[in-house]
Amino acid sequence: MQPGPDPYGPRPTDPTAPPPHDPYAPPYGSAPGQPHDPYGPPPAQPYGAPPAAPYGPPPAAPYQDPYGGTPMYPNAGYPFPQGQQNTLGLISMILGIASVPLVCCHLGLPLGVAALVTGWLGKQKADRGLAGNSGQAIAGMVCGAFGAVLGLAWGALAIVGFTLSGP
Repeated sequence: MQPGPDPYGPRPTDPTAPPPHDPYAPPYGSAPGQPHDPYGPPPAQPYGAPPAAPYGPPPAAPYQDPYGGTPMYPNAGYPFPQGQQNTLGLISMILGIASVPLVCCHLGLPLGVAALVTGWLGKQKADRGLAGNSGQAIAGMVCGAFGAVLGLAWGALAIVGFTLSGP
């Protein structure tokens, strides 16, 4: 048995068939070299006339704002409550807590003194009713005093250690 023609090979062409269409060729009846608009001219009014406003023009404002924008009424909205001034007590507590471990870096004494000062000022504000964190201020003063005492002891030990080591 002989193998037949390849089923996937090229198909035989009909010599009488017209040549395939060239998509880049100019359309039939136009001059070569002339541009052609394939879509044609757009219609004059594709959607018709725009509709008229159904309710008429908007009413004019009763008065004209010279600066533009929405007019504001005095004392409109809720008043903002005056916040308490709790910053000094918080800073005192942060400095006091930080002064204890930073004694080894010779920062215990200055941070402890700063915690004592800001704690004292924060306690005064709490006593006058301007702040509500007297506990934080007291904690900052206690930790700051402890850090300052540790800083003094560390400094004294450093001085004694340098003098006793000698040359």
